[in-house]
Amino acid sequence: FLPSLPENKILVAQHPLLTVVNQTATLVCNYTYNGTGKEFRASLHKGTDSSVEVCFISWNTTKISGNSTKEFNCQGDRDKNKVIFNLWNMNANQTDIYFCKIEVLYPPPYVYNEKSNGTVIHVKETPTQTQEPQSAIPLWILATVTGILALYSMLITAVFINYWQKSKKNMYHQSDYMNMTPRHPPYQKNKGYPSYAPTRDYTAYRS
Repeated sequence: FLPSLPENKILVAQHPLLTVVNQTATLVCNYTYNGTGKEFRASLHKGTDSSVEVCFISWNTTKISGNSTKEFNCQGDRDKNKVIFNLWNMNANQTDIYFCKIEVLYPPPYVYNEKSNGTVIHVKETPTQTQEPQSAIPLWILATVTGILALYSMLITAVFINYWQKSKKNMYHQSDYMNMTPRHPPYQKNKGYPSYAPTRDYTAYRS
């Protein structure tokens, strides 16, 4: 509850802790003001030194407007004695303490609230679920095809080894057969006929 204040004074109260699970937060700034102001501005600031303005809303008796920084998705709204800041798409890096600031812009004197205790917004990290890519071909078909290909590869390898061994054996026998062909003795290399040819008997032709 906010106590009563003297004229042209503003007091702000905030909830001390706000836990964000679904990346969306609603921060309510309750305030009391009993002055004669007609134009107001309410803003939300981040950090212990309030150095970052997240978003703001301004209003008077006829219209209301607002805006937010590029780093935040924030929209402000006002109700009786309260300003509501809605934030969405928040991430864990935005976990910090946030302060509401209420200002009276017109008529003078300019008045704003003293710094409140603030609200710690704790943004929980959203767990990323890694989905395994679904294959268009069922797993059992892939396993069967892989097994068949492996068996086929083994059969081809066995046939090739068997053929290679037989070829090697045939080449060995062929080499032995060729070595059995008679060769000219070294001392008969200059003869006109081989040593194994029979000698012709020319006496039979004598008259």
